[in-house]
Amino acid sequence: MEHVTTLPAKPAGSDPVNRVLPPNPKAAAIVVLGFTALLYLIEFLDSVIPADLDKFGVEPRELSGLDGVLFAPLLHAGWDHLFSNTIPVLVFGFLAMSAGIGQWIAVTGTIWILSGLGVWLTGAWGTVTVGASGVAFGWLAFLLVRGMFNRSFKQLLVAAALFLYWGSTLLGVLPGDPGISWEGHLFGAVAGILAAWLVSVANKASATKARKRADTGGVVT
Repeated sequence: MEHVTTLPAKPAGSDPVNRVLPPNPKAAAIVVLGFTALLYLIEFLDSVIPADLDKFGVEPRELSGLDGVLFAPLLHAGWDHLFSNTIPVLVFGFLAMSAGIGQWIAVTGTIWILSGLGVWLTGAWGTVTVGASGVAFGWLAFLLVRGMFNRSFKQLLVAAALFLYWGSTLLGVLPGDPGISWEGHLFGAVAGILAAWLVSVANKASATKARKRADTGGVVT
């Protein structure tokens, strides 16, 4: 049995591939502010209760430290550490929602897990790594390269602006201060680039499928 449907026309400016701002800025702002507020709540609890939550960070090559892959981005080594991550989390997290919250969750999850696993595999023995900077580096890398994969001039302009302001922070992927996890930064950035590539592959597949449907007049068999 055949059923024929008419494909609805897309409103102007609705293409998520080339968008640079979230389709629903208010919802995106609520999400990223809520995530940031959670980081502050956890740091507050860590400062007032004698639980030492930072011990739940990533402990390299220790089976008991593998849980830190999930928890480390939520934990910080003091208020100064959290303050230094706040603006990058707010800005990069918001801009990374340009294709909607669903894609943002997938991109963030990819960065979150891969950056943590990278630290667990390569980090220095006897250390515990905490902080959201690995995720922030992943979002930044995602924003810097997505325009190339998508061939989007608007996204390339945003990438150029971000690079001019935050480009120097990319040096954090190199070994330096022993108190800073360059491994988390490096693997976060690599995961961000991988996420951008995977998104572009998915976008191309969706575009190909849409063209085929358009060519057949929306006929579904």
